[in-house]
Amino acid sequence: MEGYQKTSLNSIFTLLKYTFVIVPIVAGADKFTNVLTHWEQYINPSMAKMLPVTTAAFMQIVGVIEIIAGIIVFKKPEIGGYIVAGWLAVISLSLLAGFNYIDVAIRDLVMAISAFSMAKISKLAE
Repeated sequence: MEGYQKTSLNSIFTLLKYTFVIVPIVAGADKFTNVLTHWEQYINPSMAKMLPVTTAAFMQIVGVIEIIAGIIVFKKPEIGGYIVAGWLAVISLSLLAGFNYIDVAIRDLVMAISAFSMAKISKLAE
């Protein structure tokens, strides 16, 4: 790859990488404080009834998973990107299944595509 193209690819990769490090860690940490939003509202009501724990405890478990995913993206973006993409796709499908928060579902699908793209280009960058 030519120098300019390689530099551009590295810049794009770096931007995506740190986005998918920071966003999952911040969102995961917020599952414990609900400062950004009240996260329990996004749980599909029919799924909430099937949970073996309270919705608050479930969201805290989700928060831990998101924090771990952000750390994996930092350490191994070629793996972490696929994890974050899959995680966001599952969240989106859950929202779509309940026909709740369609705007958030679409946003999460777009973010999943971005995380998937970051994982794909990670081998070309760096």
